[in-house]
Amino acid sequence: MISGTTDVDVEAAGVLAAARRFRREANAAEAGVLQMALEWAQLHQVDEVDQAATWLVERGGDTGVPIAGEGCPLVSEFAVAELATALGLSAGSGRVLVADALELAYRLPKLWARVRAGSLAPWRARRIAEETRTQALSLQAAGWVDAQVAPFAHKTGIAQTQRTVEAAIATFMPAHAAERRHRAAEARYFSIDHDQVSFAGTSRVHGELDLADALDLADAIAAGAAQLATLGNPDSLDVRRAAAVGLLARGEQPLEFTMGREQAPAGSPASRPVRAREVVLYVHLAEDALRGHDPHSPVRVENAGGRLLSAGQVAQWCGRADTTRITIKPVIDLHVQVGVDGYPVPGPIAERVRLRDRTCVHPWCHRPARSCDLDHIVPYVNIDQGGPPGQTGTENLAPLCRLHHRMKTHAGWTYTMIEPGTFLWTSPHGYHYLRDHQGTLDVSTDPPAP
Repeated sequence: MISGTTDVDVEAAGVLAAARRFRREANAAEAGVLQMALEWAQLHQVDEVDQAATWLVERGGDTGVPIAGEGCPLVSEFAVAELATALGLSAGSGRVLVADALELAYRLPKLWARVRAGSLAPWRARRIAEETRTQALSLQAAGWVDAQVAPFAHKTGIAQTQRTVEAAIATFMPAHAAERRHRAAEARYFSIDHDQVSFAGTSRVHGELDLADALDLADAIAAGAAQLATLGNPDSLDVRRAAAVGLLARGEQPLEFTMGREQAPAGSPASRPVRAREVVLYVHLAEDALRGHDPHSPVRVENAGGRLLSAGQVAQWCGRADTTRITIKPVIDLHVQVGVDGYPVPGPIAERVRLRDRTCVHPWCHRPARSCDLDHIVPYVNIDQGGPPGQTGTENLAPLCRLHHRMKTHAGWTYTMIEPGTFLWTSPHGYHYLRDHQGTLDVSTDPPAP
């Protein structure tokens, strides 16, 4: 076992090497299954949708929608079911397998070529195929996603794929994008489930809100929980957050409020305290979106999980009558390197590092940088003890989530910054991983088996 040391156990190293070998063999076998599913589908093409495999909904209802998207052939329903049975799959899983094989071969050919060449794990390709398939991309939009994602698919995560798919919809399918936004707005709800009250007397609450409203609610709950702690409440954070919701429901908001309409009659809803609404969004958008005034232009909203939204949606949030303040921060040139001598990280430097890296920079981790620690890549040495100047700077800081920060500090992981935003990691057993804005690349050479 390795804990706080870089000593390598020979037996453990052999286990890791064997696991990596089996993973390669499993990937090759899965690629073969996908290839056979494709060939089986090509042998059983049909001309009529009534004979084709289609997607089913709850309780077996037939949608009439073929399992393969635009540009793919129709495949016999019975043939897909026979293949599923031969592979020990349910009928539904068989449809998904054939659908993914067709999606890759006919609509994502660059990804499919990498799977066949062995340079891309089939499970990664299938996750991308699932996104383009379930979002019903047009053939043109799917081809664009294929071109954008294929070179980096071996090291990107699902979140980046989803952003690319969203951009394709906004760019090539603007009418569909507008319809999706309308459906999402109509799908908002908020429910309190009194039919499932627990024995302890608690109820479940769930819903889907407009992002700006959800951010306001999150801020109010966080402030209420903090106030309860200040007043001496010993409960856990989750319990205090739940109690803060009750405080809000009874009008006991812990935030500053301004009065509503001055002329409203006392006691009327309009005369009650109303929170001044401040929109705080971290929006990243291209210059074309600013100059073109196109409401459908995609923008990346950082505190919406980095998802792509439309410029029009952001404008709608900021343009509401109850929005009292909008803060616009100047553009930061992330190519300029800055640093200070002290150990604490000043706010401007922290902002640069988090904007540059966006997430925890450990291999395969995607936790947002704003919820991460800022780690000194080369450990800080006090200036009085001979430490160099400027140690706390953009060239020596990176965001690490708490787990990976502890692993770097205590479990033998090391890393260096090759260039801003690009990091080379070394595991305790000597494996190497290159992490950059596209994701993680395993650049290890397996050691010989002991």
